[in-house]
Amino acid sequence: MDQLRYYYPPPPRQSRRDDTTRWEAMPIALALYQPDIANNTGTLIRLGACLGTTIHIIHPTGFPFSAKSLARAGLDYLDHAAVREHDSWAQFNSWRIEQGHRLVLLSTKARHSAYQTEYHADDILMVGRESAGVPPNVAEACDVSVRIPMRENLRSINVALAATLILGEAKRQTDGFTDLQ
Repeated sequence: MDQLRYYYPPPPRQSRRDDTTRWEAMPIALALYQPDIANNTGTLIRLGACLGTTIHIIHPTGFPFSAKSLARAGLDYLDHAAVREHDSWAQFNSWRIEQGHRLVLLSTKARHSAYQTEYHADDILMVGRESAGVPPNVAEACDVSVRIPMRENLRSINVALAATLILGEAKRQTDGFTDLQ
């Protein structure tokens, strides 16, 4: 049976209303579909830690998924990141539908510009494998597919950079930077 595991629990944040320490959920999450490259994954986990964004890892990964394999890019930020592991695509997709999250796929094959898309606070942005993107059945299950506009005859932007660009746009639209300093 697929299980959802939580690694690297999020740090407590100081509430503005009182002196109690608690974690406040931030809008927008990021899912990595079967990532191939540990350094990209570590970079995105570090980004999630800095921006208060939950990172969903959809297994299997193309590398041993461990703190050691992520350490080079993630540095000491891994202890500050909220990372949810999902054993499979089926488990992740079932979970996100049950939770009511819209799934937004970043894809070079999408027709709609990521910058002409309206994002919602409960969206999960998803990037595919560095080597192959996502299979057609996964793409079809997504609620929205977007692409980053780029020059003709160029294949793609690095997955960590692409995710960073669109995560920033989605958080900007949903006031996701409001509580950050």
